[in-house]
Amino acid sequence: MAAMDDEAALTAAFSGASAVFVLLPPVFDPSAGFAETRRSVQAIAGALGAARPAHVVALSTVGAQAEQPNLLTQLQMLEAALRELDIPVSILRAAWFIENVAWDVSTARETGALPSHLQPCDRTIPMVATADVARAAATLLRGDIPRGLRIVELQGPDPVSPAMLAAELGRALGRDVMALPVPRADWERQFRAQGMNNPQPRMRMLDGFNEGWIDFEGSAADQWRGSVSLATVIRSLVARAAS
Repeated sequence: MAAMDDEAALTAAFSGASAVFVLLPPVFDPSAGFAETRRSVQAIAGALGAARPAHVVALSTVGAQAEQPNLLTQLQMLEAALRELDIPVSILRAAWFIENVAWDVSTARETGALPSHLQPCDRTIPMVATADVARAAATLLRGDIPRGLRIVELQGPDPVSPAMLAAELGRALGRDVMALPVPRADWERQFRAQGMNNPQPRMRMLDGFNEGWIDFEGSAADQWRGSVSLATVIRSLVARAAS
């Protein structure tokens, strides 16, 4: 198994492949300047350039093009490196994962509250089920190879708000659940209490969603929609948490 910052091992792993899927390891508490991600991106790009597969598909994120530094800047760094390769590249920019709410299922069951950093709680943003992300990635890997760079922006059937997440949790749990905004002034203390050393990138990412500067690019990309509903994901998360 190759470490993601081991260029030689990655080159060996990629060599002979007709297509390569790239999933950058998430770093939720990055050091200053995203040093860990820079090492991984350099190794991945170097290995792809040496192995030269016929097609590269990379998972990226909504808002990867945002100019303001934030946690998602790590995916912008990956995209920038892949753009420099003389290889056909498909970039799959996925919306906020509905499954992120899995962390809150037990709290919702026990207290009837869904603490939300996405605010206001009735504001919708693009979200998507991870099953739709997997299907989209497989479609790109097995489909026609683009000429140069292709960007696909993927979201679910409908945009979702924290209030809608809470309502679906309530239906699945059989109790009332309300989305409650976590005050912005409390974020840094809360994240540091959870063990984070550098919470600012995460906080700026949340600001980007709340202020609207993290969003899909639109005209420069193909727009795809998944089919898995919010209710389907929530029911599955609740059933898994109970097992």
